[in-house]
Amino acid sequence: MDPESAKKLDTFFRTFAGGVHPVLLLDYDGTLSAFRVNRFEARPFAGVRELLERIQRQGRTRMAVITGRPAEEIAPMLGLKQPLEVWGLHGAERLYPDGRRELEPAPAAAQQKLHEVRERLHQDSLGGRFEDKPNAAVMHWRGVPPHKARAVEKRTRALFEPLAEIDGLGLLEFEAGLELRVGRDKGGAVESIVGEAGTGAPVAYLGDDLTDESAFRAVNALDGAHLSVLMRHGWRETEAEVWLRPPEELRSFLTDWLRALGG
Repeated sequence: MDPESAKKLDTFFRTFAGGVHPVLLLDYDGTLSAFRVNRFEARPFAGVRELLERIQRQGRTRMAVITGRPAEEIAPMLGLKQPLEVWGLHGAERLYPDGRRELEPAPAAAQQKLHEVRERLHQDSLGGRFEDKPNAAVMHWRGVPPHKARAVEKRTRALFEPLAEIDGLGLLEFEAGLELRVGRDKGGAVESIVGEAGTGAPVAYLGDDLTDESAFRAVNALDGAHLSVLMRHGWRETEAEVWLRPPEELRSFLTDWLRALGG
């Protein structure tokens, strides 16, 4: 970690004094776990589950996972004794720790068009790996040979980009994939959570992908103490204030969080 990042972390954690209740917001794939082509094999990095449980037991932190996955997938992957609040589908879905679920409503015309696209991609996945979400049609080309991946991306853009002009639909780019979707993004989820937490709570968001950039921007716009963290092995251009490399620096960050709370 570079000295400037270390200074920003120290400044942020100093704001935990005085009994405040900080907010810790976490992406899952690539942040708490390594990427897997089979996403159901993506387990948390060693030691991360235990650190999250210690933060839970300490009792002062509001924690939530904000993920592109359907929200119900996170609890079995994380394996915590007490499930976390999860905002799934990049923020369009909310799953409370008690099991209540909310899905952001979408315009009927946008939903109909998504249905048509899903039906088409179930018949022909354009050479990639199609994922059908409640609010989106997603095409992945992670793990596909480079020359084939370029062809899959070209075909997907030709299909998705004109549809993204329809009211209510949008295009979300991520590493090795493209998503045609409806609903709030991760930045919208951050804004909703922070609005509930109230002013004065320190807020941190940890993410790795292009889809996390809206969350970084939402955190950076806060007036109070905040920290946006790019958590990935390799550097890329980002709105995040700090770059950390998992899993070692992720474990160090969570340990410092506990220490700042007096745990």
